[in-house]
Amino acid sequence: METHGGGKWRILLLLLVLYLISTVRSSSAVRFRSVCGAAERQVLMAEGAAFKIGLFADLHFGEDAWTEWGPRQDVNSINVMNSVLHHENPDLVIYLGDVITANNIMIANASLYWDQAISPARNRGTPWASVFGNHDDAAFQWPLEWFSAPGIPPIHCPQTTTSYSGEEECSFKGTGRFELMTDEIKHNGSFSSYGPRNLWPSVSNYVLQVSSPDDPPSPVAFLYFLDSGGGSYPQVISNDQVEWFRQKAEEINPDSRVPEIVFWHIPSTAYKVVAPKFDIRKPCVGSINKEPVAAQEVETGIMDLLVNRTSAKAIFVGHNHGLDWCCPYNKLWLCYARHTGHGGYGDWPRGARILEINQTPFSLQSWIRMEDGQVHSEVILS
Repeated sequence: METHGGGKWRILLLLLVLYLISTVRSSSAVRFRSVCGAAERQVLMAEGAAFKIGLFADLHFGEDAWTEWGPRQDVNSINVMNSVLHHENPDLVIYLGDVITANNIMIANASLYWDQAISPARNRGTPWASVFGNHDDAAFQWPLEWFSAPGIPPIHCPQTTTSYSGEEECSFKGTGRFELMTDEIKHNGSFSSYGPRNLWPSVSNYVLQVSSPDDPPSPVAFLYFLDSGGGSYPQVISNDQVEWFRQKAEEINPDSRVPEIVFWHIPSTAYKVVAPKFDIRKPCVGSINKEPVAAQEVETGIMDLLVNRTSAKAIFVGHNHGLDWCCPYNKLWLCYARHTGHGGYGDWPRGARILEINQTPFSLQSWIRMEDGQVHSEVILS
């Protein structure tokens, strides 16, 4: 016989289920624990729809913050992101490194600029994930012009309610990767995560599982995020990261059945191999090829690992503002995003690369959405 207490628990459970269902938006992803323990976090595809990802690369918030130019570029960058989000309405946004220009940020308040950069996705209720670039925790560089008239601009120190005290409040030490990640993952919409402690100083190493709403435990794709260094340590994906990837893949995708898509900031040396010499021609697809590939300092094995994984489909990077192409490399596609931020070098029109994952049959498509709404460089990557 059912007791009154048992009835109450059934009602509470039913209300909880109804609440969870009501929070699932048809156009956005939902976070929850993997039932089978495969990945720490899942993002759920909308019923009967493809899963769309928007890549925002090289925003460079906080650059020249002491001038009129700098804050104006941050506003312009927000306008680019809002335009892309309006036209594409992605299920997930990925901030692909160099979110801020930390070497222009005077004190340990880089998280304030980081929060501005993620605000377009956060304000729309669009989930996001991020990976670090070479500028995100770079050491502050004193501008020489400060040492002539009119001198050093006013310095706004962190509030005394923070963990900083005394002279340390304005120590110009900047904000490290760990502190930036700690601040970001406090937001409900963030899917970002710390990597394993043994990989530090490399921090943004983690996996997201894209799942079907019909069968959440079964993955449709795995999204791997790797910290390619720069800033506080060399520009490299270390051998420890390669081994972490290998072990993680064996754990969650042992038969290589599930497609894998990889994101980091600084291109590997393989990008130099496939880079178009002059104009972008087939099989490469893109619109600008305005500078040489600026690759990582050394290759420690990540490309060998990915080339030999039949499940690895594509790699996406930022870093080079004047490149936006995708080129095949063995069975992989090596792709650049599009320079999204108005900070950073280059005067090429801004935009964002879009990815679209279809489940049955699996396919990966990509294109570039520009700030003015135009679309170009459509390519099938699977």
